[in-house]
Amino acid sequence: MRIALSGSIATDHLMVYPGRFADQLVAGRLEHVSLSFLADSLDLRRGGVAANIAFGLGLLGLRPILIGAVGSDFGAYEVWLKEHGVDTESVHVFPAHHTARFVCTTDAEHNQIATFYAGAMAEARTIALAPVAERAGELDLVLVSPNDPEAMLRHARECRELGIPFASDPSQQLARLDREEVRALVDGADTLFTNEYESALLLERSGWTERQVLDRTRRWVTTLGAAGSRIRRADRPTLEIPSVPTTAAADPTGVGDAFRSGFLAATAWGLPLERAAQLGSALATTVLERVGTQEYVLDRAELALRLTLAYGPEAAAEFAPHLARAL
Repeated sequence: MRIALSGSIATDHLMVYPGRFADQLVAGRLEHVSLSFLADSLDLRRGGVAANIAFGLGLLGLRPILIGAVGSDFGAYEVWLKEHGVDTESVHVFPAHHTARFVCTTDAEHNQIATFYAGAMAEARTIALAPVAERAGELDLVLVSPNDPEAMLRHARECRELGIPFASDPSQQLARLDREEVRALVDGADTLFTNEYESALLLERSGWTERQVLDRTRRWVTTLGAAGSRIRRADRPTLEIPSVPTTAAADPTGVGDAFRSGFLAATAWGLPLERAAQLGSALATTVLERVGTQEYVLDRAELALRLTLAYGPEAAAEFAPHLARAL
């Protein structure tokens, strides 16, 4: 199964503040906020939503196609992605720009304050999907993830025109999209991804009810942090899947992207939705235990043990032949 991932490719600047953001917020003064947090550490990491998801899929043996816009500083990052199974031939380089930057500070309770600089990503709207599909032979799924908003809308529209199934992950860009734009990203999506907060924001921005959203997408997958994930479908029972627990949480950045990698890989292998969410949760916990979104490795025995402890030996056995081929 050929999966293409359209979205952001970025460098992450990750800082840790040892206190609580909430302690610095003054009730009644939130309309005029001027705060500075003294961070204890700074890590520079590879990131970007599409690149993170592609990295996870590459580790799982799917050779995903990455689609995005980068600057002239992308060389070393491209080598890294290729070494980890990602097809980067559809990444466009715009030498006049820097690759996008994600600057994020995380507090002691894993709350985050972040700023994203688009840089070359603003040029992603010029990238067409038809040449990608022609080069790849056939695309079975395109994930439209956070990117330049015009690029997201273009790629969803092109998928409908070309008859390519697409998954929609509007994520952080929901704050930038108006009602018709949100509806355009939802309508006809094979899978809709959100976290719990984005789920409520999507309903508010689209003006649709939950039922109206479900009538326009085959399934709606919502991550719930430590509570796991939820899969909703029209006229079908809701699936509630617990997370894979950990006692070694380090950094939540990229956890949702890792979940999507596992979920998409499992569905590409033809596994049921419950299993897809379980593999997504296992990868999410693996990333949670490390600083950086692409600093993890996947070990077959370790992953099988996580799945067994969280979901039982039957689940682990169902994954076993796929993991044996991938890892």
